[in-house]
Amino acid sequence: MNQDHFRLPAPTEPPLPGHSSNSRLERALRMGRFAVTAELNPPDSADPRDVYERALVLAEVCDAINATDASGANTHMSSMGICALLTHAGYAPVLQLSCRDRNRIAMQGDVLGAAAMGVSNILCLTGDGVQAGDQPGAKGVFDLDCMSLLETIRVMRDEGQFLSGRKLTSRPQVFLGAAANPFAPPYDFRPVRLAKKIEAGAQFVQTQYCFDIPMLERYMERVRDLGLDEKCFILVGVGPLASAKAGRWIRTNVPGIHIPDSVIARLEGAENQKLEGKNLCIDMIQQVKEIAGVAGVHVMAYRQEALVSEIITESGVLKSRGRGRRIRRNNETPAADGTA
Repeated sequence: MNQDHFRLPAPTEPPLPGHSSNSRLERALRMGRFAVTAELNPPDSADPRDVYERALVLAEVCDAINATDASGANTHMSSMGICALLTHAGYAPVLQLSCRDRNRIAMQGDVLGAAAMGVSNILCLTGDGVQAGDQPGAKGVFDLDCMSLLETIRVMRDEGQFLSGRKLTSRPQVFLGAAANPFAPPYDFRPVRLAKKIEAGAQFVQTQYCFDIPMLERYMERVRDLGLDEKCFILVGVGPLASAKAGRWIRTNVPGIHIPDSVIARLEGAENQKLEGKNLCIDMIQQVKEIAGVAGVHVMAYRQEALVSEIITESGVLKSRGRGRRIRRNNETPAADGTA
């Protein structure tokens, strides 16, 4: 091989004191900024331009971009492939890992491969069952669940070993996340489940869609009572509804999403229901921002990245991202630049 044509990348800088990664998202959260993330819904395509066109509008308004992993058990471009494209272009992706499709051998290998590419954020998911997707004859794996996947990656990062006990020569420096759903029964159990995910290794969570602010406030009150907001960054999921009809269909057919009658009524009373759905989402972001313990929002709208960008911009959260409460890890010392 001609060595002149082969260049190793520059050595990765170590994370700031008290940080587990070089993640832009982790840095923003630990600085106390109100963080914004969004989903890039993968194309049914092998053309990288289909990824870059969607990422471009999100990168201007987000601290990190989630690359979904066959959500709904439907096949699309892989989360790993999207993250490879995004890191190559200088974007900050969140790799979603679903336990549905891979066993522990493959997933540990994916973690190392992702970290080697420069992926700093990983969201651990159990995953929807295959019967939910368009290929119900597929075989689900579920060798691990979200809890055991979190713990597996945490051990790889913090203890430098695989589940087998074999040592790593280089540890993945990653910021670990999980999903949470404050809006599904049993409601009293949801903060307890969050505590279990934090114990397993979750440093941030992104919630299911929020359409009910009082319900979120009750959840966050319990979260604060347990001190969980001091141990984990909570990003609340929000998104626009296209119409009252769409809202009714979602709450009837999509498990885990709660849409109160007041939201349906607001959409029904609007002359332009799609515009009202956008305005409703903007209102949700502004209300969520004022709830103690909430560290940011996660904005979702299936294959409507331009609309997501408009919502984030018009909500005003980017203009008012001051310093707030941050989480300091045990034995952490502040970084010289004040970001830790």
